[in-house]
Amino acid sequence: MQMQELTIKRREATGKSVAKQLRRAGVVPAILYGGARPEPITVDPREVLRMIHGHEGTTQLLTLRFDGEPGAPRMAIIRDLQLHPVGEHILHVDFQEVSADRAISVRVAVHPVGEALGVKDQNGILSLVLHELDVSCLPGLIPARIDADVTALAIGDVLTVADLRAPEGVQILNDPGQAVVTVSPPMAEEVAAPAPAPVVAAEPEVLTERKPKEEEPAEEGKKAKK
Repeated sequence: MQMQELTIKRREATGKSVAKQLRRAGVVPAILYGGARPEPITVDPREVLRMIHGHEGTTQLLTLRFDGEPGAPRMAIIRDLQLHPVGEHILHVDFQEVSADRAISVRVAVHPVGEALGVKDQNGILSLVLHELDVSCLPGLIPARIDADVTALAIGDVLTVADLRAPEGVQILNDPGQAVVTVSPPMAEEVAAPAPAPVVAAEPEVLTERKPKEEEPAEEGKKAKK
C-alpha cells in the first residue's frame, strides 16, 4: 500500500470547548495511539480528506511528521474517522502507530470483478453482501482491496469468503462460510391490477302519490218496507 505523509501538531488542552475552538480555527482534534501513552494532536481536515478521497475501504497507511520537530516520521494508520452526521465534515481522527515488522488487523474493501453469468444471461441481480474484510498482515502488505471474481455465478449462487484469494502475506480473518456476493432472480414485473368496474348509480325510485280510496257512494234510500 502506498504511504502518504501527513503533518500533525501537538496540543496540550483537551475537552469539548477546546475542540470547538480548534474546529473554528480550521483544524480538528485527533489522538495518536500506539506509543507509551495516547498523544493529543491536531490535523488539517482538508489534508485528511485529500488522502482518503477515492480510496476504497477504511484503512489508510501513512507517515506522520510532527510540525517543527526533528526526527523520523512515524508510520500509522487511520483507525477511526468521526464525521458530522449532517455536514459530513471531519470532527475527530484516531491514528494508530504501527511497526513495519509487526502484523496488524485492518479492514480492506471487497471489489467484484467480472460480469456474473446469472446477470449476463438470466437478468439476475448481483448483490455485494460483504463490503469489507478483516485481514491480518504486516503494514507494508496491506492491500488496497481484495478482488472477488463473480464471473461463474449463476442465479442462486453464493460466493463466500472461502472462495476469495488473498495476496501473499495477507490472512483473511472472516468466517470462511460468510457470504460475500450473491446473485438473485430478477424482480417479477408488477402486474397491473384490473381497473375497477364503473359504479353505475342506481336510478332513483319514483314514488307516485297514492290516491285516497274513493268513498263508496251513499246507499240509496232504503227499500220500502213491505
